[in-house]
Amino acid sequence: EFVESGGGLVQPGESLRLSCTVSGIGDHTLGLGWYRQTPGQQRDLVAFITNTDRPNYADSAKGRFTISRGDLKNTVYLEMNSLKPEDTAVYYCNFAPSPLINAWGPGTQVSVSS
Repeated sequence: EFVESGGGLVQPGESLRLSCTVSGIGDHTLGLGWYRQTPGQQRDLVAFITNTDRPNYADSAKGRFTISRGDLKNTVYLEMNSLKPEDTAVYYCNFAPSPLINAWGPGTQVSVSS
C-alpha cells in the first residue's frame, strides 16, 4: 500500500514536504512518483524518481518541487516550495511513470490559499 502524509493548508509562497511510504507491493527497482488531482480533473503526474534516483518533473513543478527517495528506497518525498493556489489538489504517490491502478492510497490534501 501507499501511505501519503504531510499535506496541509498554507499561504501562497510557503512550503510543504510530502512523504509516502510503500509497503507490501511492488519492488524497489521501480520508479516512484507523485501525482495530483483536483475535483473533476484527471490525475496528473507531477514528479517521479527512477530506481537510479534520476528525478523527472512536470513543467508545473520544475524549479519549485524536489523529489527524493529514502535510503531504503521504499519512501519518497516531495519538497514543494513557492506554492501557488493552482497547486491545490489531493496528492498521491504510486509507481511511476506507470502507476499500479488498483493500489492508490488515500492521498494527502494540499491547499494553498491566502
